[in-house]
Amino acid sequence: MLSNILKERLGNNQYEKLIRIDNPELHEFIAKYIEHCNPDKVFVCTDSKEDIQYIREITVKNGEEIQLAEKNHTIHFDNYFDQARDKQNTKILLPQGVELDKAINTAGRKESLEEIHEIMKDIMKGKEVYIRFFCLGPTNSEFSQPVMQMTDSAYVAHSEDLLYRQGFEEFVRQGGNTSFFKIVHSAGELDERNTSKNLDKRRVYIDLEENTVYSANTQYGGNTIGLKKLSMRLAINRGKKEGWLTEHMLVMGVHGPDNRVTYFTGAFPSLCGKTSTSMLDNETVVGDDIAYLRKKDGRVRAVNVESGVFGIIMGVNSQDDPIIWDALHSNAEIIFSNILMTPEGGVHWIDKDGEVPEKGINHSGEWYKGKKDENGKEITVSHRNARFTISLHNFDNLDPTLHDPKGVEIGGMVYGGRDSDTWVPIKEAFDWAHGIIAYGASLESETTAATLGQEGVRKFNPMSNLDFLSIPLKDYINANLDFAKGLEKEPSIFAVNYFLKDKDGNFLNSREDKKVWYKWAELRANRDVDAINAPTGRIPKYEDLKKLFKEVINKEFSEEDYNEQFKIRVKENIAKIDRIEEIYKTQVMDAPKVLFDVLEEQRKRLLDAQAKYGEYILPGSLAKS
Repeated sequence: MLSNILKERLGNNQYEKLIRIDNPELHEFIAKYIEHCNPDKVFVCTDSKEDIQYIREITVKNGEEIQLAEKNHTIHFDNYFDQARDKQNTKILLPQGVELDKAINTAGRKESLEEIHEIMKDIMKGKEVYIRFFCLGPTNSEFSQPVMQMTDSAYVAHSEDLLYRQGFEEFVRQGGNTSFFKIVHSAGELDERNTSKNLDKRRVYIDLEENTVYSANTQYGGNTIGLKKLSMRLAINRGKKEGWLTEHMLVMGVHGPDNRVTYFTGAFPSLCGKTSTSMLDNETVVGDDIAYLRKKDGRVRAVNVESGVFGIIMGVNSQDDPIIWDALHSNAEIIFSNILMTPEGGVHWIDKDGEVPEKGINHSGEWYKGKKDENGKEITVSHRNARFTISLHNFDNLDPTLHDPKGVEIGGMVYGGRDSDTWVPIKEAFDWAHGIIAYGASLESETTAATLGQEGVRKFNPMSNLDFLSIPLKDYINANLDFAKGLEKEPSIFAVNYFLKDKDGNFLNSREDKKVWYKWAELRANRDVDAINAPTGRIPKYEDLKKLFKEVINKEFSEEDYNEQFKIRVKENIAKIDRIEEIYKTQVMDAPKVLFDVLEEQRKRLLDAQAKYGEYILPGSLAKS
C-alpha cells in the first residue's frame, strides 16, 4: 500500500531516487504528507549537481526569486508583514501535564496538531513539493544530524543548498538506523508578488515527541528554513538527553603568537555584532550562528551546524565588513532578500556604500525615496532585517576545519549583548560557574528588528538562546554547568560589550576595537598575559591593551580611554543583578540555587569594592589592591 502511494504520487523517476534510502519510517512520513498536503508534483532532490541545479532554476521560473544583473545573484521578497521570526505563532507542542517556563511559547500538543493538520490539508495543491535531505554538522561524524524537509517553496529549498551540507548520501549510508529530524513547510497561497498571503494562518509548530516541525503560510527564512532555529529546538531537546549542547554560537579561530590558533565560540542576540565578529578579517571563521558542542578526551569540541550564512545585511559596508563586502560583490551564488532591486538589476541596502538610488523594488513593492507606509512612517530602502544567503566557501577567511568530522577544540567562550551602561568591553570569568551564570545566564540586550514587535526594549536572553529553548530554563542552565564535569581543560569564559556609551550617548568604541578584544582573549585563554581582578571578572591591564591596539589596528589607546571604558560601574552592575535575580525568582521554574549564590557573591564583591573605592572604580585602584 505504502509503495503504491509513493509510486503513484512520485512517478518512477522520483520513486527510484527515494527508495535508495532504505528507511520505512522516512517513506511512511513522506507518503503521509504528500497525501495530506496534496501537491500536484513531487521532486526528490539527491546530492547530484543536476538535481540541485533544477532547484536553482525553478526558483526564478516560478517567480520566488528574480534574476539580478550579476549572473549568480538573485533576489527574493517576503510579504511586507512577514519579515522576521514570528515569535507569537512559533510554539513548542507539549503533551498534557508537561510545562515549560513562561518565556517559552508553548501550546497543547493534541489540539495544535489538529489545528496545523487542518491548516495544511491540501495546502500544496497546484504546487510542486521539494523533498530535501541535509546533514547538520559534518557528515560521517558523531556530530552528524540528518534532516529531511518537505517544502513547496523553491526559495526555501534553494536557501538550504547554500546554507547546509547535502545529506542524501548520508541518509543512504545510515539507512534504517537514521534518527532524523522532519520538517514540513508550505508557503501557502501566494499573492501577486509570489509572497505568502494568509498570514493570519501563519503557524510554526515544533513537536518534540516526533522530532517534527510544521511551518505554514510564511516564507521568511527564520520561519521556514527548517534546519536553522527550528531544528535547533529539536537538537537542544535531544542534546539534553544525550549530554551534549546545542548553542546559538559562532565558532572562530583567533590567531595568536607563533601561528597558534585558539578556537572560540560566541553567543550574541540579533544585531549585536555576531556575524561581524565571526568575519573579522584578521581571524578565521568556522561558523557564524549555531554550534554543537561535545566532550571528547577531556576537552570541549565544537562544529558549525551549517556551512553557509543567512546574515543581516543592514550596515554591511566596505570599511567595517571587508570580507562580507567582497563576497557580496563577487560572482558567488547569493540570494538577497528584502533589499532594494534597482531598475538596472543592482542592489542597495541600509548603509551600503554609495548614494541611495531614487527608486526600485523592495519589500514594500515599487519603492521611491520618501515613500511612507499606511501609518505615515517612511519606508527604508531595505528592511532592517533584510538578509543575504551565501555559502561560507565564498569567504576569504574560511577556516580549513569547517568540515572536520572531529570538530575543533574550544579554548574560549564569549557572551555579548547590547549594553550601553554596565559591562566593560571585555572581561574574563573567574571560573566556569561564574561565566555560565554571571555572563551567559545573565545576558541582556536591546530588542532589534530581527524579531517581530517593538524595538529598543532591554530583554533578558540567557546565552542568547531563550527564543530557541525547548527544555526548562533550569535544565538548560544545569546542562551548561554540568558540561564542565570531567573536563581536563575547561575553556575560559569571557563577556564582551561593543555598545558601551558615554554620558552624552556616544559609543566609546569603534567597530574595529573588537579585533583587540579577541587578541587579548586569545592570550588570556593561553595564560600569556596577566589580568586585574575586578568585582565582575578579570579585566585587561592597560599596558597589554595599549600594545595590542598598536599592533593589531595601528591605533593609539590612551589611558584616559582605558579608564573610561574599563571602570567598574557599581550602581549599574548591582541594578543588573537585581533585575536578573527578580527574573529568575518570578519567571523561571525552580531556578538553580547555585545561580543565586554566584550572583550574590558578585553583589558582595561589588559592595566591598564600592566601600573602598566609590561608585565608579578605576582599574588602577584594583591593580594596586
